[in-house]
Amino acid sequence: MTYVYSLVQILWDYMLVGHELRDADCIVVLGSHDIRVADYAIELYQQGYAPYLLFSGGVVQQNAELGVFWDTTEAEYFARRALAARIPAESILIENRSLNTGENIRYARRLLQSRELDFQSFIMVQKPYMERRVLATALQHWPGIDLVAASPPISCADYLNGELPRDAVIQHIVGDFQRVKVYGENGFQAPQEIPAQVWDAFERLVALGYDQRLVE
Repeated sequence: MTYVYSLVQILWDYMLVGHELRDADCIVVLGSHDIRVADYAIELYQQGYAPYLLFSGGVVQQNAELGVFWDTTEAEYFARRALAARIPAESILIENRSLNTGENIRYARRLLQSRELDFQSFIMVQKPYMERRVLATALQHWPGIDLVAASPPISCADYLNGELPRDAVIQHIVGDFQRVKVYGENGFQAPQEIPAQVWDAFERLVALGYDQRLVE
């Protein structure tokens, strides 16, 4: 397993883009099965990084593999978390139709336009191993904005050995990494350079059976 960890760490480090937090007009929280994404965004709001939280996600998480069973959409589930943390309702925006990262970005943009909120700077929060996908998707579907990609400050080792099933998490990491290449090639995201060492780690993980979330 140490060998697998070393390969996953390579993908993990690549997917983190290393942006420095800075004040923004709005914190956009992209839907996820990981409630820590919402909690971290709430912390950023409480620390004064932005005056609005926009929760985006229309998936109702019912995932036995990850032990996640929610009764409403990601956006609404996350918003409940924010209200429980005493975030003012007027600071919360909800986009509850999107089913993937591209729709998260596009529908969040449309929601703000419909509210005549001319925001130009954003902190976009997702899981650590999805930072690069968020950045690449936003560059393609919302060009020109001032963007920080952010995620809960959790190490790869702690994430793999946390509450979520380890092998399931690795499957997700491998699948999300592959999408950076595939979606960059088909125009769904902005292309990203992938170093040979990183691609090699991906191929080794696939050869070890971590191929359940790959796309063609």
